Amino acid sequence: MEKAAFAGGCFWCMVKPFVEWDGIHKVTSGYMGGHIINPTYEDVKKGTSGHLEVVEIEFDSAIFSYEKLLDIYWMQIDPTDAFGQFQDRGDSYTTAIFTYTEEQKRIAEASKEKLAESGRFDKPIVTIIRDAQNFYPAENYHQDYYKKEPDHYKEDRATSGRDEFITTHWEK
Repeated sequence: MEKAAFAGGCFWCMVKPFVEWDGIHKVTSGYMGGHIINPTYEDVKKGTSGHLEVVEIEFDSAIFSYEKLLDIYWMQIDPTDAFGQFQDRGDSYTTAIFTYTEEQKRIAEASKEKLAESGRFDKPIVTIIRDAQNFYPAENYHQDYYKKEPDHYKEDRATSGRDEFITTHWEK
């Protein structure tokens, strides 16, 4: 089993795109990249902990490759926005790929370069690639939010601008 971690704005919207594939064993919402131990949602939301909202994915690379995870990741975010994602603004909502191994780092950098050269976006790709740090699972009510609160999840997603962005840039 391997792990991958991606920051893509609000973690509620980053679970469902990954969870429904064979080879994906677990997707956990949480926090990574900051400077305090055991941050809470309130710590992260205030922007003082340095953490980003992330999803940590446990996957079987023999069934589902890291490259495929990256393909899904890029299609969920605006990689040209350095100040947050869609309606969620601030450092805790910025994008990042957290790599657990040198191989993941190499693959992530190649994937980012390929996306930059594709001409799909008219602005530079600003998503950063960082070494993975301690992962702190988010509070239980954040886990599988799309299942626990489907109406609120759909409403939040519908008003965020994420789906329109995905349609415009990926469904051409």
